[in-house]
Amino acid sequence: MADSSGIAVPRALVSLRLHSFVVAILLVQGYVQLSCCSSRVEFLPGFEGPLPFRLETGYVGVGESEAIQLFYYFVESERNPKEDALFLWLTGGPGCSAFSGLIYEIGPLNFKIKAYNRSLPELVLNPYSWTKASSIIFVDSPVGTGFSYAENPLAYETGDFRQVQHLHQFLRKWLISHPEFISNPLYIGGDSYSGLTVPVLVQEIMDGNDEGKNPAINIQGYVLGNPATDPGFDNNAPVPFAHGMGLISDELYESLKRTCRGNYQISEPSNAECANDLQAFYQCISGLQTAQILEPLCGYALPKPGEMLGDRRSLLENFLLVRELTAGLDSGCRADGYKLSYSWTDDDNVRETLHIRKGSIGDWQRCNYGLKYTKDISSTLQYHAKLSAKGLRSLIYSGDHDMIVPYMGTQAWIRSLNYSIVDDWRSWRVQGQVAGYTRTYSNGMTFATVKGGGHTAPEYKPEECFGMYERWISQEPL
Repeated sequence: MADSSGIAVPRALVSLRLHSFVVAILLVQGYVQLSCCSSRVEFLPGFEGPLPFRLETGYVGVGESEAIQLFYYFVESERNPKEDALFLWLTGGPGCSAFSGLIYEIGPLNFKIKAYNRSLPELVLNPYSWTKASSIIFVDSPVGTGFSYAENPLAYETGDFRQVQHLHQFLRKWLISHPEFISNPLYIGGDSYSGLTVPVLVQEIMDGNDEGKNPAINIQGYVLGNPATDPGFDNNAPVPFAHGMGLISDELYESLKRTCRGNYQISEPSNAECANDLQAFYQCISGLQTAQILEPLCGYALPKPGEMLGDRRSLLENFLLVRELTAGLDSGCRADGYKLSYSWTDDDNVRETLHIRKGSIGDWQRCNYGLKYTKDISSTLQYHAKLSAKGLRSLIYSGDHDMIVPYMGTQAWIRSLNYSIVDDWRSWRVQGQVAGYTRTYSNGMTFATVKGGGHTAPEYKPEECFGMYERWISQEPL
């Protein structure tokens, strides 16, 4: 294709120009109400010197009368932002800030972990940031999470489907204000509870494209880590996982199989014997850090086994309800690093640098467990099947030492989709060492375990997870 001068113009550039033209017309005619405020951040308190990557922060108004202001951090790809994928990342919860993904998992910065002396925490570069292979938008979602806020109390009432609708609005408005990324391939990602919202959001985006919503989004796939997917699979996996890891005896496992008949969901004990066996099971695992069973239990106030059974909650629900201790943590515990995030985000200079609107929130919370949130989505199996049928790629990975959403349950629901295997079970390696195991299916889905990884695998195995992501996003085999 050539322009008026006869010079050949790449199709991607033509597409981008057309999208930009359409957006400009819509803005002029007033069809798009755009509430987006963004600012470039070149220096951050706690980091020495200018940032060696492009960081932007901002708000996008969504919902009725744009009463909800979703805050985001955007980091441009450090490789080739014009062609690299655009990746939207959601931290689980619901109610956990995207700052966790930015600092503790896949972003370009980490806190320098050292004894807390009430000074401003220091930031250092993460050599295994996923921004070395893609541009990433980290969104504080749903409203009430991180720095996202609402302009009236009623707007704080939200839930799974409403969060999805708001994120869909967010993304289209963000692309309108960033037209240079409209033609880039887009992927949606998240971990833990995001396994219930990401597939629905991807479907919502696909439906919006089919309905002709502007701008058209070049959605190509999604990435999920240790994702909540379906209670029948997720909640039944901890018992066989614990047995396989040598955490419960053969005798208890055989009794559980006999009395519970394969249904180990704590909310549905089939009889008194099953309830007693489940009580014994939780007694056995009560001293473990279930997010990564090899790490010490030193950073969370967990319910006692009897309380867990009495409250009839799954391991995931109990994990989401824990409260991080703010004092008395043993040096070297992972939660020491979480404590630093509160000191940093509540600093006045930090908030000014991030362009946080004054008075929009009080004390920052890494995870807001007090959300007025309705859990509308119980299973996403049908969404995975629909998205596969539309040709979307997906990467599902599991830290293999996570007992909250064990890899065994994830394997089981993938197997239930009944897709044929294209590349059978094998190890994948980083720096010549086995980093995990993988299998690829005919529906474009890749499953991978991360050896030694926990519930948020990149936090525990950053180098290995970056190697996995870089290969997959570049459409190379693991």
